[in-house]
Amino acid sequence: MNRERSPDSSKPSSEATVITLIDQSDEELAQVACGDRNAFAVLYRRHVTDIYRFLLVRVGKVQDAEDITTQTFEAALQHIAGYQGIGKFKSWLLGIARRKAADHFRQKRVTLPLEFAQHIPHPDTPLDECIDQQLRLELVASLLHRLTPERSEALALRLFGRLTIAEVAHVMGKSEAAVKMLVHRAMSDLKQQLTNSQKEN
Repeated sequence: MNRERSPDSSKPSSEATVITLIDQSDEELAQVACGDRNAFAVLYRRHVTDIYRFLLVRVGKVQDAEDITTQTFEAALQHIAGYQGIGKFKSWLLGIARRKAADHFRQKRVTLPLEFAQHIPHPDTPLDECIDQQLRLELVASLLHRLTPERSEALALRLFGRLTIAEVAHVMGKSEAAVKMLVHRAMSDLKQQLTNSQKEN
């Protein structure tokens, strides 16, 4: 009697596996992602957009942001065994993206021409509404690069990485009070940049 079975007959289909994984938390998925590419694929789909948006406003160019996003997830997969569940997985992932962006800046100087004046909203529009109105990320990137590095990074993590103040503090290695101040000042600076750009054009 032939007792051989097809390779997939003793385990759930890939689609069923992914559906099951979708219900798990980031931290649960990270614990098994070393040996389960489906688990890592779920993590990738959950976070790739926020990682990309954060990197785009940090580096300012679409191609560079795409490349560094790829590098970030490659590094995450390579080192995911080192994630110990201390802090949220997304914060750990953004920490990798942050280091990759820093490597990028060390390797070459990035200049950002300000060529987006026609997309600048009225200066009285609140910053969060500007973003809600599809304000181009390239414009925000060009303006963020005029802020101090710490203010720019804190605001990028908060708005585009979608981290809480506590999570930004964890990623940057600062107190929550310090991060709140950085974000507050960055928001004020960015609104002023928008106002100045409007006046110049």
